[in-house]
Amino acid sequence: MLKRVRTPCIGVCSASLGDDVCRGCKRFSHEVIDWNAYSEEQRRTIAQRLESFLQQVVANKVSVIDPEKLQLQIKHQNIRIDDQQDPHCWVFNLLKAGASQVEPEEFGLQLQVAWKGKSLVEIKDAIDQDYYALSCAYYDRYIAPGKVDDE
Repeated sequence: MLKRVRTPCIGVCSASLGDDVCRGCKRFSHEVIDWNAYSEEQRRTIAQRLESFLQQVVANKVSVIDPEKLQLQIKHQNIRIDDQQDPHCWVFNLLKAGASQVEPEEFGLQLQVAWKGKSLVEIKDAIDQDYYALSCAYYDRYIAPGKVDDE
């Protein structure tokens, strides 16, 4: 049985300030507003989109070499993760909890070549920016009012 989908809200809502995409959770403004009215299937679809975007941007910067080691270390640090998510999503939770205190090798991680020499704080910020940009691009291409699909 699938677990109930929890709200992705992190308490930093910019959708309420007029953004089309929330800078906190990366959901579209209508998804933030209508979340409580959505079925579990609709929530799961949104969660899967967010997970795929996050997995993509994290994997572009960090490789998970040892998922079991990563999971063990994250649980040891008392960081909440969803065991059903891709381990790259766990990396973002880890970095948000304390990027300046993480040694990648101790967590089963390896930085991609282009990101070696960067601090994990810089990498966390870049992941967040890319995650937001990917959500905005998707919104602009497929969701924005008045857009017509030419295909």
